[in-house]
Amino acid sequence: MTNAVFDPGPFAVETRTLHAHDAARNRTFPVDLWQPANAGPHPLILYSHASLQHRRAATFLTTHLASHGYRVAAMDHSEIVAPELARKEVESDAERAARMDALIASRLPDIQFLLDFMVQEFPVDASRIGIVGHSFGGWTALQSAGADRRIRAVVAHAAGGGSNPKPGILPLRLTYQWDAPTLYLVAENDACLPLEGMQESFEKTRAPKLMVILRRADHLHFMDHFAELHENFRTMAGPPVLAPIQKEMLPVAELCSEPQAHLFTRGLTLAHLDAVLRDNHSARDFLAGDIAAELASRGVDAIVRRT
Repeated sequence: MTNAVFDPGPFAVETRTLHAHDAARNRTFPVDLWQPANAGPHPLILYSHASLQHRRAATFLTTHLASHGYRVAAMDHSEIVAPELARKEVESDAERAARMDALIASRLPDIQFLLDFMVQEFPVDASRIGIVGHSFGGWTALQSAGADRRIRAVVAHAAGGGSNPKPGILPLRLTYQWDAPTLYLVAENDACLPLEGMQESFEKTRAPKLMVILRRADHLHFMDHFAELHENFRTMAGPPVLAPIQKEMLPVAELCSEPQAHLFTRGLTLAHLDAVLRDNHSARDFLAGDIAAELASRGVDAIVRRT
C-alpha cells in the first residue's frame, strides 16, 4: 500500500475542458477535469486554487489522483473570470478592501456551483466527495466542507485562515464548522502563511484530523513548477507591503526539491482520500503508522502532528 499512494495509479488519465455557466451570477467558469479513461461513478474530488493562480496550478496532483480512480474537477475561481473582482491599477484603500471582501465572499458559492454542476453532468457517488485546496484554496476547502455536507473529506495545503495574517495577505477567517476528516499538509518555512497560523487552525479543528509538516519547504511547494514561482516571487520588485515576506523567504536552493515536495503532497493527499472516501484499510493503517519514517525512506523530511 505505501508504495501505491506514491506511485502513479493503474488508470490511464483523460483530461477535458468544459465551460459552466452560473446563471444566478452571470459568470461562466472554465472547468478542467482529470479522470480515468473509463466510464463509471468515480469518487469526485474538487480542487481549489490559490489566490492569483488558476485551475491548472497543481496538475502533478490532479493527474495523480485521476490515475488512482478519482474524477477531479478544478475551476478558475471568480476573481479570475469576473471583471469586477480583477485588480485595478489605481484604487483607494476602501475600494481595495471592498473588492477583497467580495473576492472572499465569492469562493464558497464558486465551490457549491462547481459541485452542483458536476453532480448534474456526471455520474457521482454522493457518499464519496472530497475537496483539496492550496492557500486561499485551502481556506476555501475547509470552509466549503462546513457549508456543504456532501463534502466528506478535506485536504488543506498551506491553508489560510490564521488569526494574525501578515500585511498584504488576505484577511481570511475560519469558522471551524466542518466535521469531515481533515488532513493539513503545511510547510515548515512558509513565509506567507507561517507555521504558527497553521498550527492554530489545526488545534481549533474538530477531530478527526492530522497534520504533516514538510520540512525545508515554503508556501509554493504544493504547486507545479514551484522553484520558478518561488524565486520569481522572492526576487520581484513587488509592492512595499510584501517586502518583509520576500526578505524572509529562503533561496530555493536551501529548500527541499520539487520531486520531494510533490511526492509528499500526492502520496499523503491520496492516502487521506482513500482512507476516508474508500474506507481503504491499507491507507488507514499507513496514516495511523509511522508516516515520518515512511517519508524518510523516500528522502523526504517531515513532522507529524496528531492532536
